[in-house]
Amino acid sequence: MTSLKARPRKTVDDFMKLPEGARAELIEGEIFMSPSPKARHQRVGMNLTVELTGFIRLGNAGQLLAAPCDVHLPSGDIVQPDLIFVSTRNQGIIQDWIRGVPDLLVEIVSPDAPERDRIVKRRLYERNGVPEYWIVDPQEGSVEVLSLKAGAYASHGFFEKADTVTSPSIPGLSLPVASLLA
Repeated sequence: MTSLKARPRKTVDDFMKLPEGARAELIEGEIFMSPSPKARHQRVGMNLTVELTGFIRLGNAGQLLAAPCDVHLPSGDIVQPDLIFVSTRNQGIIQDWIRGVPDLLVEIVSPDAPERDRIVKRRLYERNGVPEYWIVDPQEGSVEVLSLKAGAYASHGFFEKADTVTSPSIPGLSLPVASLLA
C-alpha cells in the first residue's frame, strides 16, 4: 500500500529566500510564481495608476503603490496585488513592505488563472479584513467593487465600460470604466 505524502507547507522564511523582485505570492502555505503580466494587463494597470494617483494626490487621501510590492497580511499570507491603496490614517502599515491591511486592493484578472483573483484572493482578502477589493476584468470589460460589511464582502457595484466606477474607501472618486480599460 502506498501513501501520498502531503507537500510541506511553505513558510514566510521560505518565501523570503526567493530572489528580490520575484513575482511570487505565499497563499495558504503554497508559493505561487507568476510570469510578468501581458501587455494588455500592464496597460490597464497603468491607466488605473494614472487615474487613481491623480485623484488621491489631489485630495491628499493617502498613497497608491503598484506590484511588485509585497503585502504581508495578518494571516501570514503574502500577496502582490496589482494596486494597493493605503489611506493617510493607515500609513503606519507602510514599512519595508506593507505590513497589515491596506484600505483597497486591486487585482486585474489574468485570463490564465481567473479563479485566483475571483475566488482565492477574494476569500483571502475578506478573511483578512481588507475593506475594499476591486476585480478588474479587461476581457469582460468590467470592474467589480466589493466592500466589507460585517466581515463579508458585499457588492458596491458591478461597473461596465459605459459606467463610472466609485469607491466607498475613496470618497468622491468617480472614474469612467472605458478609460481604465482602454
